[in-house]
Amino acid sequence: MEWGQSITFSALGVHLLVGLSRAMILFIVCSGLSFVLGVLRVPNVAHGSLYMIGAFAAFTLNQLFGGGAVGFWMALALSPFVVAAVSLVAERALFCRLYQREHLMLLLFTFALMLILGDLVKIVWGADYRSITVPELLEGSFAVLGSSFPKYNLFLLLMGPVVAVGLWLFTNKTKIGKIARAAAVDREMVDAIGINVSWVFAFAFVLGCFLAGLGGALVAPTISITLGMDHDIVIEAFLIVTIGGLGNMWGALIGSLIFGVTQSLGVLFWPQFAIVFPYMAVVIVLIWRPTGMLKSVW
Repeated sequence: MEWGQSITFSALGVHLLVGLSRAMILFIVCSGLSFVLGVLRVPNVAHGSLYMIGAFAAFTLNQLFGGGAVGFWMALALSPFVVAAVSLVAERALFCRLYQREHLMLLLFTFALMLILGDLVKIVWGADYRSITVPELLEGSFAVLGSSFPKYNLFLLLMGPVVAVGLWLFTNKTKIGKIARAAAVDREMVDAIGINVSWVFAFAFVLGCFLAGLGGALVAPTISITLGMDHDIVIEAFLIVTIGGLGNMWGALIGSLIFGVTQSLGVLFWPQFAIVFPYMAVVIVLIWRPTGMLKSVW
């Protein structure tokens, strides 16, 4: 829709819903990054690469199980575990030796890891574009306010709250979640009472990367799966966790909503410059609250 054209209420409503569904993908990815930031204090630039691996793994698993409904659901269920396995190897071999280093060194290390993972993806899957089709249950659209809204976007809208509630229950109601929160505050004290903090950190890192893989698997049917898809998402993810509050899960949710909705409204009001709208929102938030919308754990 060009600037200056009349905008109907139904078009506005559908674009808001599309923006919210996009925000749910961002939240799932950012919640993992925020969790790692909150517990381990690691600014993991390679988080986007794990999201990309999740998307490519979903494509491969979908093909392995014959496509269709079975292939889609198996890919969605298993690809995050593929990413979790990759992240566990990286954590045990590399990250566990670096947690006490300065943030700048961690930033440079994870940037190098991002480049390595990008090359590994190219070696394994090549540079061709890949795609996944959704099962019949999620195909097509339905009417909302007189306009069509894709069924798969509704599925994404439902997945976001499920992940949010699940992550909150894990961090606040389970023993290992409470230990992870305690270790983030005082690692030496947790270690002194006989808990192996190293493995607690490993679990926290793997969980955060699992969520990146889940985000990649969920987004796979909506975009072309290709090299470089990690670059955009990692920039957006760091902006979102910054405006939400570093390490704050609910801040990541708020930041994702701001980013997703403003991007969708930009497409509606001024499509030629739609990419500018979410970044303008980020600038406004940081001018208003430089430390983020909610309390940072740093």
